[in-house]
Amino acid sequence: MEIELRVNGRGHALTVEPRTLLVHALRDELQLTGTKVGCDTSQCGACTVLVDGRAQKSCTLLAVRMDGAEITTIEGLAGDSGPHPLQEAFAEHHGFQCGFCTPGMILSSADLLAREADPSDEQIRHALAGNLCRCTGYQQIVESVRAAATAGDGT
Repeated sequence: MEIELRVNGRGHALTVEPRTLLVHALRDELQLTGTKVGCDTSQCGACTVLVDGRAQKSCTLLAVRMDGAEITTIEGLAGDSGPHPLQEAFAEHHGFQCGFCTPGMILSSADLLAREADPSDEQIRHALAGNLCRCTGYQQIVESVRAAATAGDGT
């Protein structure tokens, strides 16, 4: 099937099978490997991307259903001037260790900060509840999101 996706601000015409998941279209067709395949059951959140500005787990979305959607991956979050403030905050506040979950955590956090400029720690934890980290323990992740929000430029 022919579909059109707008990924990280650029249009892409793709030919995919009806059963192709968005995560595979991004990784295999567009070589955007920051979107991870973690569990294939939507439990871990490693595959999280922004679809029309909202955090979605791409391992549960059929690529054909995304025809015409605006998708942002971790590769598209940074601007021309450098890393996104959330990326900087995660690095500064040690919000990651192995980094596997980091793209999903950052994109879920970007969704939160777009809707809530100054979230409480409880709101941060709730927004990240669908993302699993096997390394850090979550405190540094919450501190990273808090730092980006406090800077006022986390979105």
